[in-house]
Amino acid sequence: MDPSKSTSQQKHTPHAALLPRIKRMYARDRWMALGALVALWATLGYVYLSVPHGFLGSPVGIVLTIAGALVLLFNSASVFAMLRHYGEDRDHIYGIDIHHLDEHRARQQQAALRPAHVDVR
Repeated sequence: MDPSKSTSQQKHTPHAALLPRIKRMYARDRWMALGALVALWATLGYVYLSVPHGFLGSPVGIVLTIAGALVLLFNSASVFAMLRHYGEDRDHIYGIDIHHLDEHRARQQQAALRPAHVDVR
């Protein structure tokens, strides 16, 4: 067994203190993705109901109806696949995000503590 493969395939386990933050970020992202999907369904449903149904019986209307249904199908499938993937790799994905957010916050705090008269070039 190749040692380099075994280390690269190990699951990322975050520090226990990060788990609540990871869960909150994942929950927020999940609700935002589902909210966007609901908005898409509502928007396309409204458009479908608002368009005169005589138009929808025409060849162009049929093509647009099929295209709208395909948009809903593929977008719904992609959102659910994304949520499943994020759920599986949640600790790794959000652990990296939190690490970078904390580094950025620390840099901002250091910059805020620097005296205003210091010339940075």
